[in-house]
Amino acid sequence: MSPSKILALGFFAIIFTGALLLLLPFAAEPGVRITPLQALFTSTSAVCVTGLTVVDTASSYSLFGELVILSLIQLGGLGFMLFATSVLILSGRRISLRNRILLHETMSMPGLSGTVRTTIRFMLIVIAVELAGSVLLAIRFVPMFGFWKGTYFGFFHAISAFCNAGFDLFGAAGSLTQFQDDPHVLMTISSLIIVGGIGFAVLADLMHTRFRARKLHLHSKIVLATTAALLLAGSLLFALIEWDNPATLAAPGADAPQKILNAWFQSVTTRTAGYFSVQQSGLRNASKLLSSFLMFIGASPASTGGGIKTSTFFVLIVLIRSVMRGKEDVEAFRRRVPASLIRTALSIFFISLSLLAAGSVGMSLLEQSRGFSTIDLLFEEASALGTVGLTSAGTANMTHPTQVWLILLMYFGRVGPLTMMISLTARNSRKLSGIHYPEEQLIVG
Repeated sequence: MSPSKILALGFFAIIFTGALLLLLPFAAEPGVRITPLQALFTSTSAVCVTGLTVVDTASSYSLFGELVILSLIQLGGLGFMLFATSVLILSGRRISLRNRILLHETMSMPGLSGTVRTTIRFMLIVIAVELAGSVLLAIRFVPMFGFWKGTYFGFFHAISAFCNAGFDLFGAAGSLTQFQDDPHVLMTISSLIIVGGIGFAVLADLMHTRFRARKLHLHSKIVLATTAALLLAGSLLFALIEWDNPATLAAPGADAPQKILNAWFQSVTTRTAGYFSVQQSGLRNASKLLSSFLMFIGASPASTGGGIKTSTFFVLIVLIRSVMRGKEDVEAFRRRVPASLIRTALSIFFISLSLLAAGSVGMSLLEQSRGFSTIDLLFEEASALGTVGLTSAGTANMTHPTQVWLILLMYFGRVGPLTMMISLTARNSRKLSGIHYPEEQLIVG
């Protein structure tokens, strides 16, 4: 099988196994019955690091169930091939060429050389960041919940935040709404989200160059510039739209610094994280539309996040700029972008947009009797496809066919729309590679 098919089937196998584990009687709290659809939805959401839920994690699943979910988050966030390669390295086994190719596909590595060294570096980065996040969160949670529970909460939410999953254990409190005036928790969580969302290749490049911008690779420059622009623009726009909204930023007792903090966190969490510090149902329609746009873009390649990716969005922007300037070459940071990469970016964009458009129509038909607004359904679908986990209408309130569609969207969003299309399409490129048909002009625009 091709690497694309192996990756697609590998994620499917992990999701199916996770669902079976969550169906075990001791995976649920006493008196709680988890249905097969609920288990499948939770497992898909965890493996695809989304965070959408149809049952409350804290009150529905036992400690065993929570640990299963956490394991699925870690496995799905980092990629199963990275884990498999790490196990082979620790056991002293040789990494075959096929495993190197699969790892290259999973982590978007620049080449096959140095695979073992790069894998070890990635795992060390993950362990260091998640441990640091666990300690920082435990500083706040231990005084609130006691040593053992506070430490466990710090560990769980650090992994969930770094993997951009958005699963939380605060139950009816509503994600991080009880910490909307706590800079320590919100800035720690947002930092973990950003670090996990910029991608392992960028992190390794930053460490290798010792944070010197001039020596960074083009990919790292594009990711960092686009991420910073989206975060700042999103924060500013959320602050402008929601500044006087009592249901979100203008909650009773909220001052200007708290409003800015929560506007920043809303911008960060749409990077495919799923945590929220203000109720998403209280957002104005303009903010929901802005959130849907940011969730559609998502995080960066070879990261723990989803979406069409920041680099794809950047390539589309510079492509439009080159067309407007009448230039044949697409350039960025004094470098020319290959035509093959532009075709890939356009394919990813249009496949994802087609899924979003078709799904919006389908969900509107399925949910027309429940009174959900179109913007809420678009918000939900963008959240699933971008593997974000935010919801303004409540995923549990939707019909079973809609929940099945969201499962498929989460799966497509995590594996990658283009990877899914390639794995599902029978290609015979060797026979067709030498055929070139006559060229003919047509009218566009």
